[in-house]
Amino acid sequence: MANKKARMTNRERVEALLRREKPDRVPIWPFAMGFPMVYAGVSVVDAYNNPKVGLDVGRKVAKEFDWIFIPMGTGYAAFGGWEFGGEIKWPSGEFAQAPSVLRHAVETPEEAMKLKMPDVRKAGIIPLAVEGLKLSLEGAGDNEPFKLGFQLEGTFNVACNIPGADKMCKWMIKKPEVAHHLLRLATDYLVELALYYKELFGTDRISGFGGEPSASNDLISAKQFEEFALPYQKETNEKFLAMGFKTRVMHICGEQNLNLPYWGKIPMGDPGIVTFGHEVKLEEAAKYFPKDIIVGNLEPAIIQISTPEEVYEATRVVLEKGMNLGTGYFFAPGCELPPMAPVENVKAMNKAIQDHGWYD
Repeated sequence: MANKKARMTNRERVEALLRREKPDRVPIWPFAMGFPMVYAGVSVVDAYNNPKVGLDVGRKVAKEFDWIFIPMGTGYAAFGGWEFGGEIKWPSGEFAQAPSVLRHAVETPEEAMKLKMPDVRKAGIIPLAVEGLKLSLEGAGDNEPFKLGFQLEGTFNVACNIPGADKMCKWMIKKPEVAHHLLRLATDYLVELALYYKELFGTDRISGFGGEPSASNDLISAKQFEEFALPYQKETNEKFLAMGFKTRVMHICGEQNLNLPYWGKIPMGDPGIVTFGHEVKLEEAAKYFPKDIIVGNLEPAIIQISTPEEVYEATRVVLEKGMNLGTGYFFAPGCELPPMAPVENVKAMNKAIQDHGWYD
């Protein structure tokens, strides 16, 4: 199928969706941190701890592949693990994707109850993130719908990263007061961090991105989500939006089907942007977020291990479902684009959208 002639830039497509209007074509947001580095022949680590290289390479590759680019400064899945006093390990090895926690901030309930909130201006990765965000204000392109986007991780995920998910799950059952203490700290920290970013950058055309893999039903039950995750994430988002930020971006990662009724009670913005793993059907997600933009959700493993023809067809199937939602839609993998994904597979994904992603 021949490509149609574009009437909009990627930035204009997203801006139309934020106005609850239909763009000419579905925009592509690939959640690509490591892939651009590998594609450009630099270390995946540079995506996280070298703000200038990460920004320059991310922008260049997003332009080449016709993707949305949201400058994040830096971001990483172990958010909270370093900021509260632990240690992290930068990604290494052939299939390394993101930093991980090397040593947790607390090991015992007693240590957890004594833990205090860190200085958000100096904690962990934040100084590096601020450096990257300041750089991102220079030279925004026509595929950058947001002036910048900062990492404002899921509240339950931050709390889990402080002691480790295994201990957090144990304490939710045996010492719930400890779990609630850590969740209180995580909430207060994220709110203070959002205020700090507002002080530095204002609230105009800025998004706060958070992932929430730890709250998946592979780890906790829906009942536990209701008690431990819902009230704190709701408070974090409410306070974020009350500061004047318009758009909360939440990656509701993994198996979250039983949690969807509770997620639907959490405000995301006007509109918010909610992204899902392949475990959640897009049409099911849209029932709980009828006023928000839905993002997703091709299984990343398909991009990694399938043939280009299989990637093309799988993309087309996901795309068709997303375009029929009526809520506004970005195409994306169900989680981060695999850093080592074959280039021909990534191009096949793009081609399917360029062939089938047009609204008129």
